[in-house]
Amino acid sequence: MEVSWGASGAEPGDNQALKPCLLRRNHSREQYGVAASCLEDLRSKAYDILAMDKSLAPITLVLAEDGTIVDDDDYFLCLPSNTKFVALAGNEKWAYNNSDGGTAWLSQESVDVDETDSGAELKWKNVARQLKEDLSSIVLLSEEDLQVLIDVPCADLAQELGQSCATVQGLQDTLQQVLDQREEARQSRQLLALYLQALEKEGSILSKQQESQAGFGDGGDAVDTGLSREPSSEIALSSQILTTLKEKSAPELSLSSQDLELVTKEDPKALAVALRWDIRKTETVQQACEQELGLRLQQVQSLHSLRSISARRDALPGDQQNPKRARQEPA
Repeated sequence: MEVSWGASGAEPGDNQALKPCLLRRNHSREQYGVAASCLEDLRSKAYDILAMDKSLAPITLVLAEDGTIVDDDDYFLCLPSNTKFVALAGNEKWAYNNSDGGTAWLSQESVDVDETDSGAELKWKNVARQLKEDLSSIVLLSEEDLQVLIDVPCADLAQELGQSCATVQGLQDTLQQVLDQREEARQSRQLLALYLQALEKEGSILSKQQESQAGFGDGGDAVDTGLSREPSSEIALSSQILTTLKEKSAPELSLSSQDLELVTKEDPKALAVALRWDIRKTETVQQACEQELGLRLQQVQSLHSLRSISARRDALPGDQQNPKRARQEPA
């Protein structure tokens, strides 16, 4: 593409106020370099440089990359230097020309191929930078972000993180393990929810048994009541915890780690009396609380371990043995 510079006709003292621009006609491959102080100055020079008939005045100046009409001096002054303009005369309309040589032909030819790729690439790079700043943030990443980093080619991720391919491969294996653990935890909760629903369906049978036991007489009720109050008085759980255990289908997800520990340490028989449940349902809930507590402790330990690794890496930025350490302690 030929580019020629026209005479600006400006005084030497006005050079600071001039903006260099590139100008061409619609459907033309040849463009000219022009220095103009304002939009009207650029229009005036367009007639002479592009050899346009002045009877077609006024001409319209548009951006070559997308056809945006430029009709405001303030907007013109905000545009960067060497912005490409197309001069339209009469009823001419802007048409894309793949010979522009600027961002227009790049975006136009690659929009269908690169638009989705560039968006995905930008996303995984942002996640990678977050992980590079703090390795312990792996615990806070969403499952979607984890999968994005797993799918990135090892060489590309290694270049972004500034690590070796072996180290990055170990990191991606760790990410896959975290993703698998989350999936297993989700499936376990779903199975537990189904099991609790099955227990609730058996509630009608248990209630009939309780009604039959209540028919033995007032004396028996008094004795049973006294026996039932003794273990209930030994319950160390607050009323809030008992309410959560009764009302929530998966109470272990609603309790704090301290509350979960109290529930797991409680005597199953005493807890069953306090909740008015059968012993099997009580033990099932306690087991679910114990599993959830163990999972939380594992996550905390993993977080501390990853923070320790990240701290050592930041303390020794020039140590070449860091990749080996990261590979040995991915989990």
